[in-house]
Amino acid sequence: MNWDDETTAEAEPRLVGGAADGEDQAVEAALRPKTLAEFVGQERVREQLDLVLKAALARGATADHVLLSGAPGLGKTTLSMIIASEMNAPIRITSGPAIQHAGDLAAILSSLHEGEVLFLDEIHRMSRPAEEMLYMAMEDFRVDVIVGKGPGATAIPLELPPFTLVGATTRAGLLPPPLRDRFGFTAHMEFYEPTELERVIHRSAQLLDLDIDTDGAAEIAGRSRGTPRIANRLLRRVRDYAQVKADGLINREVAAAALQVYEVDTRGLDRLDRAVLQALLKLFGGGPVGLSTLAVAVGEERETVEEVAEPFLVREGLLARTPRGRVATPAAWAHLGLTPPQQAQGASGQQGLFGT
Repeated sequence: MNWDDETTAEAEPRLVGGAADGEDQAVEAALRPKTLAEFVGQERVREQLDLVLKAALARGATADHVLLSGAPGLGKTTLSMIIASEMNAPIRITSGPAIQHAGDLAAILSSLHEGEVLFLDEIHRMSRPAEEMLYMAMEDFRVDVIVGKGPGATAIPLELPPFTLVGATTRAGLLPPPLRDRFGFTAHMEFYEPTELERVIHRSAQLLDLDIDTDGAAEIAGRSRGTPRIANRLLRRVRDYAQVKADGLINREVAAAALQVYEVDTRGLDRLDRAVLQALLKLFGGGPVGLSTLAVAVGEERETVEEVAEPFLVREGLLARTPRGRVATPAAWAHLGLTPPQQAQGASGQQGLFGT
């Protein structure tokens, strides 16, 4: 129900990936909540943002600039649209990678209307010249347009109407402090609890006219990695299975059978995640093993393993990153139903490859 876009290192879409493909974007347009009251989850962020927007409306002013950070698929884009809706203002949508020159940003800013919301997705990927222009635009609602080159160059000041910038980023640490400090309100989007995802699934099922019971929604929510976008994607795949093999009714058994077909297990791991764990456990005795070696073992690029599979495995406590390499945790052995080998400690303290 609440989602955002993210470019990852994976070569092809994953059912449990946070990035949105064309199908996701089309469905999201119909499922997005339109107001804060309809938005599920992120209770603290919703409460704080509600105060910010209502206070701005009471003053008859534009809202403060807003920075939203968090993993893809948690609702940053949706919240930006809700901000515009709550402020009764139009919204302009662009992204950091699309702004490669200061002139690109100047063209966008100069065409804004008073009170308009400018949503800048992946703001940390904007070019440095455009970023520096944005400082003055956010603080003084003014930009200096440089005309000419060299000693004859002239700076022409351009006044801007008051506007609200909503920046979204999956990597807040890459934003320079001068840019972060110019946002009047910052919020970090947390992963969702299963009970919240069940509400997301029930709402989406109602909008899609699907017949789903409480147990079916709980089964899908438990495999959704705490991400509404993934929950909705899994719901659509379970819908397909139910329509073909279960007369359209989605219960726990149907949901479990459908997700088994799509290779999404009870903790939300897919084929790539399990391949990484199996290689780490069966080939390297649980580690430690270098990232490049692990990537070769699963037949994937190094970046794919590091950026696509590892974050969720680490968050789930199934894999640990250490100075000597990747190490499986006891939870990883238990999840795959394997028995850890005996710890054979050599002079270096490294676990023996084949146990004792």
